[in-house]
Amino acid sequence: MPLMEHLRELRNRLLIAFAAVAVGLIIGWIVSTPVWEILKEPYCSTTQSHQLNGRCSLTYNGIFSSFFITLKVSLMVGLVVSSPAWLYQIWAFVTPALYRTEKRYTLAFLGLAIPLFTFGAALAYFIMDTSLAFLLSFSLDDTVATISIDDYLDYVLIMLLIFGVSFELPLLLVFLNIIGVLSHATVAKHRRLVIFLMFVFGAVVTPGGDPITMMALAAPMIILFAAAELVMFLREKRRPQSEFADLSDDEASPLTEDDTPIDVDSVSDSAPDPDGGRSGEDSGSAR
Repeated sequence: MPLMEHLRELRNRLLIAFAAVAVGLIIGWIVSTPVWEILKEPYCSTTQSHQLNGRCSLTYNGIFSSFFITLKVSLMVGLVVSSPAWLYQIWAFVTPALYRTEKRYTLAFLGLAIPLFTFGAALAYFIMDTSLAFLLSFSLDDTVATISIDDYLDYVLIMLLIFGVSFELPLLLVFLNIIGVLSHATVAKHRRLVIFLMFVFGAVVTPGGDPITMMALAAPMIILFAAAELVMFLREKRRPQSEFADLSDDEASPLTEDDTPIDVDSVSDSAPDPDGGRSGEDSGSAR
């Protein structure tokens, strides 16, 4: 299609995606209260959450804070609920430019990416109470934790996103191996360094920096990394070799008419240059 047709198609698909998110936002607004009860459960399971008035309490400042907090929770739900619609719009816009094999790989990776992200986010949610209890245990005597809803909600979002995205990294390794950018030999050579960097990554990116969250993030990543390395190894092992892979370097190619060994140096010195010269030292220095 012409450029303007592509731009019109992009505009239409963006409008459909935004409309789907808007519908999801309305649904999220309706169910925001039970969703918020689920999100604050990790904090309510800590003893520090009951210090203020004997109940699980979070504070907020400003008249409009509660409205924007509800809107933020609703938007989170809306993006999740409408994800099939806007993901399909992205796929429908990109797929005409893909080959059949690329489409197959894209669908396969998308089918794996969504469960991996969900598993990572679920793991973050289930270890969040232990992480919060560890971080809040360092509070001084005669002090009360007055955590704002904004801070807590940002903490929850960061934890869910970090764990979800981190679980996609092994899938990225397999993708790089499929397109020929990364080999299994390279990964195996730097295995110890990669495992060490995973622990460093878990310590740096987690909001609290506590060892419990770091281990909870690094350990599954190492397991997924081992699985990705195994997939890369099996894929390269099953990949058909070239028909000339078992031939010696001195063995004549089937394309030649005789069995005379080829002197590489003499051929390179006497080969004519495409520009009319010779491919010797002059042309080599020019390159």
